[in-house]
Amino acid sequence: MRLGIVVTDAGFLPEVTGLIQAARARAWETECFLTDTGVMLLADEGFVDQARSVPNSVSLCEHSVARYAQGAYDLQSMADVVIVGGQYQDAELVKRCDKVLVF
Repeated sequence: MRLGIVVTDAGFLPEVTGLIQAARARAWETECFLTDTGVMLLADEGFVDQARSVPNSVSLCEHSVARYAQGAYDLQSMADVVIVGGQYQDAELVKRCDKVLVF
């Protein structure tokens, strides 16, 4: 099973991190796309640790980072972990995943 998770609001951090842990415990592949204020999940060290454990499993909308997260974290330091792009990454996630949840 490949589970896609789209995060549009940073307020869903606890649900998203819990869901990723549960899915990985079942040996499911997980993939996240962060957009709107969801890009603020990268300001949370626990979420970043989850992303680092499976490099390139998290992608984000560069426009949303510019709009909502300027100065909140160093995106350059996560270049080997996170895919910086746009809504195309969201479309690819939907195409690759068996199920997609949107928060």
